[in-house]
Amino acid sequence: GVWRQTRALLFKNCLIKCRTKKSSVQEVLFPLFFLFWLILMSMMHPHRRYEEMANTDLGPLDTSVLVNFVIGYTPPTAMAREIMKKVAFDNFEDGLITEEYLSEEELEEASFLKPSNFVGVVFKDSMSYQLRFHDSIAMSSIYMESR
Repeated sequence: GVWRQTRALLFKNCLIKCRTKKSSVQEVLFPLFFLFWLILMSMMHPHRRYEEMANTDLGPLDTSVLVNFVIGYTPPTAMAREIMKKVAFDNFEDGLITEEYLSEEELEEASFLKPSNFVGVVFKDSMSYQLRFHDSIAMSSIYMESR
């Protein structure tokens, strides 16, 4: 039955391993070799520990620099509208001026008309965006640290 077939399969595998000693040794030594290199690399680049920072009050936000500041965004989806509403009214008493544009081309045209006080936000999906300034593009990034 099943025990006889299992025993025959194990015996066959043992014969194959004995007849192909070079590949059997490689199957054991290659993972150990790579494990050694991983340990060596982690020892060469030790983890950095940063001291804890105490909570400090940064004071009120100086909103005088945000007078007549315009934030344009695209595409005008429900998620983008909700995010921009939170940015404009929850963080600032007077609210920032937000404008929605149907396409990135319209957003770029608006940035040329109002270069000094305009920032564009292009939502790629619900979790990523790009900031568009008059002469450059700033990518959103996530700070990642090695473990």
